[in-house]
Amino acid sequence: MPAGTCEARSWSFPSHATCMQRTDTTNLLNRQPELMNPLRIAIHGAAGRMGRRLVALAAADPDLQVIAAIDSATHPAIGQDAGLLAGVPALGVPLASEIAVAPEVVIDFSVPAAAFEIARACAERRIPLVLSTTGFEPEHRARIVEWGQQIPIVWSPSMSMAVNLTMKLAALAAQVLKDYPQGVDVEIIERHHRMKEDAPSGTALKFGEIIAKELNAETPPPFVHGRSGRPGQRPRHEIGFHAVRIGDNPGEHTIVFGMMGETIELTVKASNRDCYAVGALAAAKFVAGKPAGMYAMADVLGL
Repeated sequence: MPAGTCEARSWSFPSHATCMQRTDTTNLLNRQPELMNPLRIAIHGAAGRMGRRLVALAAADPDLQVIAAIDSATHPAIGQDAGLLAGVPALGVPLASEIAVAPEVVIDFSVPAAAFEIARACAERRIPLVLSTTGFEPEHRARIVEWGQQIPIVWSPSMSMAVNLTMKLAALAAQVLKDYPQGVDVEIIERHHRMKEDAPSGTALKFGEIIAKELNAETPPPFVHGRSGRPGQRPRHEIGFHAVRIGDNPGEHTIVFGMMGETIELTVKASNRDCYAVGALAAAKFVAGKPAGMYAMADVLGL
């Protein structure tokens, strides 16, 4: 998934009481759907490729209001209007390194260290979170899940509707093929832009987890990352991953189910980053009124 440019830092928010000034009946964890005012959001990683598209698309949505745009204090665009930075009319919201207002939802598209800190801050202030960053260390993933007991978090390696639908198709294929008499070989090939730092992508790993669970829930097949030299014949039970980094590719994944005499390939491609931004904004609207818990894009999309 494309990432922003935020570095790790400590984040400060106004007090919870300030967040309640909008109306006496508004609560950050229980937003009333009948309220007609737009949902106030903060975008973390706003100067990145994804962040700018989030700002631009949110600015065009009457149900949303960008009230904070956050990025690293060292970013050269700090102080510039977030709308102008995103190529849309000025929003009166400067790119800043801290959140000095009270958002109802924070959307994160950044890097692991910064995303972890914003998740911590959201948990402390009881602000719902849409978390789109991948590449976390296992201990950080565990902490984020713990924070999901305090606030609602939509966490997905991909915010794309097409990707999440393809995950459902991959699960169905694995479920049907798991008892195929001659066995099924599963390989996952992903392509992303040259700037992406983690490999394989979080989305590719999620595909692998879904398929592994369907193939054998008790003893999932091992993951193998690339092959070289003379590894010998392919074991019957493994899932292979292959990461390609080229140009400005916004993301594509191909899941191959190989049998003797026939093959199934599921391919999903993004032609630009808007599919991820649209999904993240939909997730923000979804999570605003939800109780604490961990949610996935499948929940947002009703899959």
